[in-house]
Amino acid sequence: MQPLQQPRKTPRQARSRALVEAILEATARVLSERGYAGTSTNLVAERAGVSIGSVYQYFPNKDSLITALHERHAAQLHAVMTSALDIPQPVTLRERLTAIVSAWLAAHRVEPELHRVLEKEFPFYDVPSEDSPADQAIFQQLRQILAQHRDEILPADLDIATWALLQTMEALIHAAVLSPWPQFSESAVQQAIIDMLCGYLYTGSRATAAPAGASS
Repeated sequence: MQPLQQPRKTPRQARSRALVEAILEATARVLSERGYAGTSTNLVAERAGVSIGSVYQYFPNKDSLITALHERHAAQLHAVMTSALDIPQPVTLRERLTAIVSAWLAAHRVEPELHRVLEKEFPFYDVPSEDSPADQAIFQQLRQILAQHRDEILPADLDIATWALLQTMEALIHAAVLSPWPQFSESAVQQAIIDMLCGYLYTGSRATAAPAGASS
């Protein structure tokens, strides 16, 4: 596999960050509307209202734009995760997981067509988690939450527990938003995701009460 095409440089000043954000917003719209074949750096520049030189200053080609969109998405998820955990501040582990799942579901529903294109058509443009600052920040934040509730949960290895939670959340949230089953309400799907996460973390008695008449 060829190495991922990366942006040429990272914007440092507010003006350059705004320029890059405008370029990525234009890329997201064009990619959602036209797909990969119909997307070009010239069209992105036109849609963003900037010169093609401004695009090439940061992005060598459209593949680097798609890679940057993946990382931008991860950064957005980290931001909404942090906000959800701050206001109002959840206390129990279940409340914290609920806040994260709810925030991530809402974030994915903002641009479902873009997420569909990125995740189903171009997942190979996603930077490996170990090379993504945003993915690493998400991992560390969730691991810290698990550490704060260490005495409550069953898994002994918090690293693999964090990995399992993130993989499960990502897969289920993508399924809920990109391939929803119309017979299931959004609230029911969210509850099912949270129940699954808690079922992994806790012993059976802690995850949920056993139905009446069930054997122990």
